[in-house]
Amino acid sequence: MKTNPIAWVEIPVNDMARAKKFYETVFNYKIELVNFGGLEMGWFPNAGEAHGATGTLIRQESYIPSHQGTLVYFHSEDVQNELLRIEEAGGKIIQPKTQISEEHGYMGVFEDTEGNRVALYSQS
Repeated sequence: MKTNPIAWVEIPVNDMARAKKFYETVFNYKIELVNFGGLEMGWFPNAGEAHGATGTLIRQESYIPSHQGTLVYFHSEDVQNELLRIEEAGGKIIQPKTQISEEHGYMGVFEDTEGNRVALYSQS
């Protein structure tokens, strides 16, 4: 296999404006809104050939925000940086910065404004 297994991630939302504001506040980047005939998407930035996948916020009746199911991990320089902005942006911290192991770095988990369980990952 010449690529990592994950190519794209879609995070369900009920309120695109609210979710866009939350993710832009937490991660300090701009999300591009796109509408495909009623399928609303908020595209995360794409760093081209950089390591990792990108994805979108997505609003459509068949997409339902949830705490169950797949857990998406966002890259971070330091998980604590984003965790400090979660509650101010309207989210909730579920798991504070926690060391996975010395070799595998750190993680944290939060609930976004839409009710999704989302995670953060950093080496430091």
